[in-house]
Amino acid sequence: MRSSKFRFIIIGCGRISPRHSDSLRQIPDAEIVGVVDCIPERADQMASKLGVKAFYSISEAISWGQFDVATICTPSGLHAEHAISVMRAGKHVVVEKPMALTIPDADQMIKVADEFKVRLFIVKQNRFNLPVIAVRNALEQNRFGKLTLGTVRVRWCRTQEYYDQDDWRGTWKLDGGVFANQASHHIDLLEWMMGEVDTVFTKTATQLVNIECEDMGLAILKFKSGALGMIEATTALRPKDLEGSLSLIGEKGAVEISGFAVNQIRHFNFVEKKAEDAEVLSRFSENPPNVYGFGHLSYFKNVIDVLNHRAIPMVDGHEGRKSLELINALYVSAETGKEIKVSENHQQSKLGKKI
Repeated sequence: MRSSKFRFIIIGCGRISPRHSDSLRQIPDAEIVGVVDCIPERADQMASKLGVKAFYSISEAISWGQFDVATICTPSGLHAEHAISVMRAGKHVVVEKPMALTIPDADQMIKVADEFKVRLFIVKQNRFNLPVIAVRNALEQNRFGKLTLGTVRVRWCRTQEYYDQDDWRGTWKLDGGVFANQASHHIDLLEWMMGEVDTVFTKTATQLVNIECEDMGLAILKFKSGALGMIEATTALRPKDLEGSLSLIGEKGAVEISGFAVNQIRHFNFVEKKAEDAEVLSRFSENPPNVYGFGHLSYFKNVIDVLNHRAIPMVDGHEGRKSLELINALYVSAETGKEIKVSENHQQSKLGKKI
């Protein structure tokens, strides 16, 4: 058993980085020792707040080397480059969603992690939401029987002001649209619950903002099990976020997790009742302060447990790749106007490309 703390650095001091720092500071076995950002003012501000070292490049932090794990909070299109450089230095990495924007980049990340014998963790914190845990438990107990339909809805608000904060936002090269960014967690949950997707047919549009990518998308899915699915995702809601929800329907029951961050069980009904079902609506709902939810803390606890050889990773590189493969297929369908067979899709969408 390791007696000292795992030393973390945070790479990228933007919008998501406080979720990482706030969570890590609550874990006894974790210690933040540095932050990295190519904008010195950002790095200095966060380093001062945390009382740690500030670095202005990843190479500088790697040369220093006094850390065990790096969390990657940079733009999505840079995740692979940054994670690979850290893993080649023999350090573990925790990568924010999505793990990369192209399948070759994701495969290279997995390969490097294996080659250098380090851990590659992909952040999917919504898997740790209390309602999600309750529904997953019901699924593993086969309470749904045959699954017939699964849907996710992401109805959030991202104005032009949000996209104008950084020049990479809403670009194909470094970000993607609502499917690749905001809805990627929900797409992961849908596939995690319903199983592998066989085919997808997608329509996208850019309605209310001036960006390269979509702020609205609809997709029809057919799962390999024969079940059907629907993804509705938009950042064109006004004036504020409405919901991030998941519904599962089966021959023996149906559930809906609603709230604006898959945080509240709205329906939990099964043909075969259990005594504890009456308390599910109250016990497995939570009211997070924002759309990121409470899951980051539980996610990082899992990371620490894995590094201490007490658990298996909830989402490693192979698991993180699954939703990226599906997201890429969604975009290929939208670009070609065709139904796409996910497992046989060898085309890379505009994601990760300079347009």
